Amino acid sequence: MKSRSGKNADVSRWTLSLALVIGLCASQTTRADEDIASGYHEKPIVQIAILLDNSGSMSGLIDQARSELWKIVNSFITAEIDGQRPQLQVALYHYGNPPATQLSTLTDDLDSISDALFGIQISGGSEFCGEVIQKATEELNWSQAPDDLKVIFIAGNEPFSQGSVDYRKACQAAIAKGIIVNTIHCGNGIPDDWRDGAQLADGKAMSIDHNQAVVDFEAPQDEEIARLGVELNKTYVAYGADGNEKLELQARQDANAANLSSSVAAQRGLAKANHLYCNSSWDLCDAVRDGTIKLEKLAKDQLPEDLRKLSLEELKMHVDNMQAQRVKIQEQINQLNRARNEFVAEKMKELQDEQGADTLDNAIINTIRIQAEERKFSFN
Repeated sequence: MKSRSGKNADVSRWTLSLALVIGLCASQTTRADEDIASGYHEKPIVQIAILLDNSGSMSGLIDQARSELWKIVNSFITAEIDGQRPQLQVALYHYGNPPATQLSTLTDDLDSISDALFGIQISGGSEFCGEVIQKATEELNWSQAPDDLKVIFIAGNEPFSQGSVDYRKACQAAIAKGIIVNTIHCGNGIPDDWRDGAQLADGKAMSIDHNQAVVDFEAPQDEEIARLGVELNKTYVAYGADGNEKLELQARQDANAANLSSSVAAQRGLAKANHLYCNSSWDLCDAVRDGTIKLEKLAKDQLPEDLRKLSLEELKMHVDNMQAQRVKIQEQINQLNRARNEFVAEKMKELQDEQGADTLDNAIINTIRIQAEERKFSFN
């Protein structure tokens, strides 16, 4: 077995690592079980746990998270390490209404993360930072590979020291597992305890204006990118017990993004056109491409009714056709996005002197890129 760099000296480092249940999606177990048995995962992994204060004053923070999820995801489209593109996994907690609650485990099922964000309710007023950091550290299935990037971002506005769990011990326990803790204070300045928490876990302390509207450029390409993103849904071939539900979830997140703005819908469309948007646990195109599923071993009752009558060769042809259509649409989206990037870059130049405090997306993207580069990731 080869390591990601192909050097035999690295094999023992990877094969002795305790495997993360990565699968190609959170509900996929076949490949995850193989990884546990071998103690190895081939792809590098970036893991991000986002811990959001959902108390009464934090509606602006939650709105920023909803609108900028896909922008954060897209910031890793060009990431590489040792010539390999990483798998991205995201987890989500809210902690403004004790006890701190896990909304999603670490997963590359990004539609489920979006759905969870839109389901967050604003309530409560007891923000226990130490508790939620401790839970995320202990509950989530963090990678044991030393080169994988493991990061917590916690955002809120109350004293970091509230609650029965000492934030110092929680942050020290996180970094002991190689998990960086970054703190994002919502308000003016960075209080000492928020700064201390980040320093204890090799992270960065930041402040943002959680009530500031995110800069949202409506580019000429947005409408077409969003339309093509929705068109991609027709290329998905659902299988398994929850395949149809996942198709509905996909369409619902398209609608959620479109309801926010054309820019957010375009960012989601771009995410769907690239490798970080993976649905192998329920889509045959992704599953066959990644080797998760072999069509000759797939039971007929795992297929939609209209595909069960097909022969194996006919099914293979159908999946190939859908995959070819998908690639064609994805290429169109990426081409449009190159023009969009030029438009947005010009607009950003115009606003450079007018920009105020950071928003959540800038805080996360700027910080995690630096921390990824420190782990030898590169960005084209």
